[in-house]
Amino acid sequence: MPVEPLAESAFIGALRGLSDRYWGTHPFHRRLHAGELDEHGLRIWAANRWYYQCQLPQKDAAIISNCPLPEIRRQWLDRIVYHDGGGLERWLRLCEAVGLERDEVLDERHVAPGVRFAVDAYVTFARTKPWWEAVASGLTEMFAGHLMQQRVADMLAHYPWIARADLDYFTNRIDKVSGEGKDTLDIVVRHCVTREQQDRAIAALSFKCDVLWSMLDAIERA
Repeated sequence: MPVEPLAESAFIGALRGLSDRYWGTHPFHRRLHAGELDEHGLRIWAANRWYYQCQLPQKDAAIISNCPLPEIRRQWLDRIVYHDGGGLERWLRLCEAVGLERDEVLDERHVAPGVRFAVDAYVTFARTKPWWEAVASGLTEMFAGHLMQQRVADMLAHYPWIARADLDYFTNRIDKVSGEGKDTLDIVVRHCVTREQQDRAIAALSFKCDVLWSMLDAIERA
């Protein structure tokens, strides 16, 4: 006998309930925000996070390639344009601010194997799963805006060699990611209508949280 789908409020509640598994609570991020990283630690973080940033357009392109709905493809295209049209450059500026040369970031010499494995798994997920499931994995956007606001304040307070302009990736992204989170949630709620789809959407978001957590585990060891 088919299982009844969750009510919309219960479905949204289950998705939002994963916020405590988001990487903002990871011990590494807590040390970053507390000003406890030295310059080497900041460089390792920025260089490894670069690998995640530069793979996001490929992840989003995979979602578009799997999606049969023109309106969703058009809406999702903006994410690729954002990162390729300036988001990646703003992250490189932060890398330079913490003491990295552009070449050593671009050639990925500092990327830890665990980070590469986790990020590649995320891109593979987007390529191989139904488009709506891959979209659901991106619902970490719901949790990101507040963390970015706090990161800007904490990094300016604790790392005086970093200027506000060097944090443009975050300041430029705060409002953007909040809007994207609302749009993504709307897509998932509208298109995940069976209980199986809802359960898979929740599992997809859980998987994404695992990806992010695993990245920080690897960065911490590096």
